[in-house]
Amino acid sequence: MDSHAAPRLAIFDFDGTLADSLPWFVGVLDEVAERHGFRKVDEALALRLRTLDTTGVLKELGIPLWKVPAIARDLRARKMAAMPPVPIFAGTREMLEALRRRGIVIGIVSSDSEGSVRRTLGSELAHLVSHYNCSASIFGKASKLRQVASAARIPPSAAVYVGDETRDAEAAAKAAMRFGAVTWGYSTRDVLFAYRPAYLFDRIEDIPAILPSRRAEAAALLQKPALERLQPNPEETA
Repeated sequence: MDSHAAPRLAIFDFDGTLADSLPWFVGVLDEVAERHGFRKVDEALALRLRTLDTTGVLKELGIPLWKVPAIARDLRARKMAAMPPVPIFAGTREMLEALRRRGIVIGIVSSDSEGSVRRTLGSELAHLVSHYNCSASIFGKASKLRQVASAARIPPSAAVYVGDETRDAEAAAKAAMRFGAVTWGYSTRDVLFAYRPAYLFDRIEDIPAILPSRRAEAAALLQKPALERLQPNPEETA
């Protein structure tokens, strides 16, 4: 994988990355826990869960893997019916438009349903996304990432997956893509940093900075690596 070439395909997770769904999720979680028989979440536990990987979260809540599909279906149905719809983060429109202006292909791979994703985005923003591959199982995003890259006819090495959870980092690695971690979602900054993301974003408006203009990229090919990490790991700069 060329870690310096500018990505030509930007694939986004949805909940916690583009959609501000954490408040909604917290609001329905106790009812879902009651229905499916797992541990209810108080404020202290909610903070702790953000420091764990996905397997750790399931263990802490007492959710066996065989229950996950039913819980996921329940959450999808509730989110699709939510009124008003879950909002997107401020700056999402401008960020996606900036990527499109630079000729970047945009995709979404999410555990949410495509209908729910499109509903939250609205028709204008939904049209900015060229490829959707949704309803991913909890550990099934890697295959969907590869499918999006194949549909876009762009190699995984020229793609970046932008997400907010440890399972997003794991999926990107399995799909041989770079991972861009956002720090405003479910997992904490420190947890995501431990996965050595290629990019670490503290603001949504920083995302277009990973994709230099074609002129800048051409010049960089002659002089230096075209892409520098926004937040390099200390080990790489020591």
